Amino acid sequence: MAIMKIICKQNYSKFTLLFFLFILISSCQTEMGEQEESSLIQSSNLIKYVNPFIGTQNMGHTFPGAIVPFGMVQLSPETNIQSMFINGNYNPETYKYCSGYQYSDSTIFGFSHTHFSGTGHSDLGDFLVMPTTGKLDLEPGEAGIKGSGFYSEFSHDNEFAKPGYYSVKLDDYNIKAELTATERVGFHQYTFPKTDSAHIILDLVYNIYNYEDKNVWTFIRVENDSLVTGYRQTNGWARTRTVYFAMQFSKPFTNYGHKKYDSVIYNGFYRRFDETRDFPEMAGKNIRAYFDFQTEENEKIQIKFALSSVSTAGALKNLKTEIPHWDFEEIKKQGEKKWNKELSKISVETSTLAQKEIFYTALYHTMLSPVIYEDVDGSYRGLDQNIHESKGFTNYSIFSLWDTFRALHPLFNLIQPQRNTDMIQSMLAHYDQSVHKMLPVWSHYSNENWCMIGYHSVSVIADAIAKGNTNFDTEHALEACINSSNLKYYDGLDEYISLGFVPADKQSSSVSKTLEFAYDDWCISQIAKKTGNEKMAETYLLRSKNYLNHFDLVMQFMRPKYSNGEWVKKFDPMNTHGQGFIEGNAWTYSLFVPHQPESLIELMGEKDNFEQHLDSLFTMKLDDKYIEKNEDITRDGIIGNYVHGNEPGHHIPYLYNWTNSPWKTQERVRMIMESMYGNSVDGLCGNDDAGQMSAWYIFSALGFYPVCPGSDRYAIGSPIIESAKIKMENGNELQIKTINQSSENVFVQKVTINNIELNRNYFLHEELANGGEIVFYMTDKPLGK
Repeated sequence: MAIMKIICKQNYSKFTLLFFLFILISSCQTEMGEQEESSLIQSSNLIKYVNPFIGTQNMGHTFPGAIVPFGMVQLSPETNIQSMFINGNYNPETYKYCSGYQYSDSTIFGFSHTHFSGTGHSDLGDFLVMPTTGKLDLEPGEAGIKGSGFYSEFSHDNEFAKPGYYSVKLDDYNIKAELTATERVGFHQYTFPKTDSAHIILDLVYNIYNYEDKNVWTFIRVENDSLVTGYRQTNGWARTRTVYFAMQFSKPFTNYGHKKYDSVIYNGFYRRFDETRDFPEMAGKNIRAYFDFQTEENEKIQIKFALSSVSTAGALKNLKTEIPHWDFEEIKKQGEKKWNKELSKISVETSTLAQKEIFYTALYHTMLSPVIYEDVDGSYRGLDQNIHESKGFTNYSIFSLWDTFRALHPLFNLIQPQRNTDMIQSMLAHYDQSVHKMLPVWSHYSNENWCMIGYHSVSVIADAIAKGNTNFDTEHALEACINSSNLKYYDGLDEYISLGFVPADKQSSSVSKTLEFAYDDWCISQIAKKTGNEKMAETYLLRSKNYLNHFDLVMQFMRPKYSNGEWVKKFDPMNTHGQGFIEGNAWTYSLFVPHQPESLIELMGEKDNFEQHLDSLFTMKLDDKYIEKNEDITRDGIIGNYVHGNEPGHHIPYLYNWTNSPWKTQERVRMIMESMYGNSVDGLCGNDDAGQMSAWYIFSALGFYPVCPGSDRYAIGSPIIESAKIKMENGNELQIKTINQSSENVFVQKVTINNIELNRNYFLHEELANGGEIVFYMTDKPLGK
C-alpha cells in the first residue's frame, strides 16, 4: 500500500500507473507462488523418513553418501581398503566392501565418487579424495594400526546422512567433511582447523574390488592453481572403463605433487624433469596426488568434482552447468527438493514410524540406479567406445537385469514410466553398438560384464509393452530380442535351441539357464504378439515350454540332464553347489515358471500337492553345508528353505494365489515384510541388488506384486500400509486404503475397486494406471481355511 500512496502523490500518466500495478500484482503472485511451493515441499518432506544407513551393515551393501535420484555421482565414504586377491587367492573380505562402506568400521580412508548400491560383486570407487593435516602421508595405511597412513578414525556419533547429503568428523585431523551432489558433480566441503599444513589427497590408486593391475592408466593435468583435470582407465568387472574428471578448488593451492606407484621401464625424455613436485602433468598406472593449503580456524575448502564418460572438456561443461557457484547449502537444498519430488510419487500412512522409515528408505534405494550416463549436452561413451549423442532420450547405465527385471523395472512402469522408456532406449542403443548384437545382460559404464544368466532385457521390454509404456520403437525392440535370444555362443544357447534344454555336460548352472531362457522366450512371444508378428509369437511360445524338459516327474523337481537326455545321477535338491542352479537349489528353481504356473501345478499333481510343496519349502531346514560356498546366500535371509535374501525366489510367496489357499500368500508375505526388513543398519536380509530387494518391499507393502513381468497382472498379497496415494505420470491418482489392517489382521477378507468387489486375486495394470480407489478389508481369520 505504501507504493500505491507514493504513486498517487505523483502526477504519473495512466500508462505508468498501470505499469506499476502490473509489477505489484506480479510480485505478489510470485511471492504467493513461492510460499505455496515452500508449503508444498514442507507438507511433503518425505526425506525425513529416509535412513541411508539402512543396509550398510553386513549383507545389504548399500552406501550412505550423497546422491540425487538416478545421479551419475555417488559421493560416499570408504571405510576400509581390501585387495581382491592376497597371494594370488581371492580375499573373501573384499565382498563386504562392494559399496565401499561397512557400518561396523570406525575408519575412513576417503570419499570417492562412484558406487554400486546393494550388488554382490563390484567395481568403481573412482577418484578418492581425502583431506588431512600435518606431515604429508600418501600411504592409506591399514585399519586398526594408528598412524600407519592417511586414514582417519571417526565416530558414528559425529556422522549424519540424509538423501543428498552426508557429513562426518574426521577425528585424526579435526576436519568436518560434508558432501552433497548434483547429477554429474560431487560437491565437497571440508572445515579445517588453523594450520599451515592442510592437504587434499587425490588417490587414483584406490578401486573397489581392486587388484594389482586393475588400473590401465591414469592421467592428471594441473590447469591452474585451482583447477585439475584428468582421467582413469580400469580393467575390472568392466574391462574397458574410462572416467574423466574436472576438479575445481574454492581457493588456490600453494604446492602440489604426486607419487607414482609404478615400475617405470621407459619414461622417454620426461626423465629430464622432477615430475614429483609442482609439475603440471602426472601420468602412470597408479598415482596419488596431493594439493597443499594454509587454513585459518574453521576455514572451509570446497571442491566441485565433475565426472564424464566422454572427456575432461565434458566434465568441465558438466561442472559449470550444474554448479556455477560456490553455494554448498543451495546445492544441498536442490538435492532435497529433487528427492522429495521423487519420493512423493507414493504417499503412505503406516501404523508405525518404523514402517514408514522402511518404506521410504526402500523407495529411496529403488532410485539409486540405473544412473544417468551422459553429459549435460547428451553425449556419452557407447559400448563400442565411440562417442554418441542421445536423441530423444536420456542415456542410462548400470543394468543389473538378473535382479531388477523382477520388481524394480515393473515398479518404474508404474511410477516412472518415462524414465523406464529412456532406460529401454538405452538398452536398445547398447544393442545397436554391440558387436554381438546383444541386449544388455549386466552392463555398466560402456561395458557388458556378462554377469549372471538369461537375457532379461527382453523381460523389461515386454513388461513396458504389456503396460502400454511404448514410447520406443517396438519393432526394433523385437528385432533386438530375437537376435539376443539366438546368440549361439552365449551360455549354451546353441544346445538350448537344438535340444530344448541346456545340458549339464556343456554348461554350469544348466537348469537355471534353461528355466530363465524359457521365461524370456515367453516374454519375446508376448512382444511379437503385441507387434502383430504371429509367426514369431508362436515360435517363442513353443520355446517358452522348454522348462518341461528339465522336470523329473518321479522326483518332482527340475533336474539337470546330459546332452544324451539322461538325468544327472548325483543329484541333491537341497544343494546350491554344482547341481545345475545359480544362487539357488532345486527347491527354489523348480518354482521358476512365472509365465505358466498352472502348467507347473499340473506337473506337481494339482493344487493340493503344489500347496504342500510350498509349505515344505517354508518350514523345512536348510543346513549350512548347502550354502557355505555361496557368498550371496546367508542365514540372515532364510526362512526354512525359502531364501528371501536372494532374487530367484522373490515370486514364490505369491504362488499360493494359484492354490486353494491364497491366504497363505498373505500370511507369508506379511511375515517376510516384518522379519526380513527393518529400519536399522542391518535392515536388509541380503544384497539390495540395485534396488530389487527394496522394490519387492514397496510392491508388497502396497498389497500386490508382479509375479510375471511381461504380463499386465499383479498378484494380491497383504498390504502393510494404512493408506497410500500413487501419483501417476498420466495425471491420475490411485488411492489404496485398508480397513482393519493390523499386525494381527493380515488376511484379506475382500477387495473393492471403485466400490465394486473384486472376484479374483489379481489386479490389472490398467486398473491401477486409471486411478481411483482400491480398498482392502482385512481380518484376522484366513478366508477359506
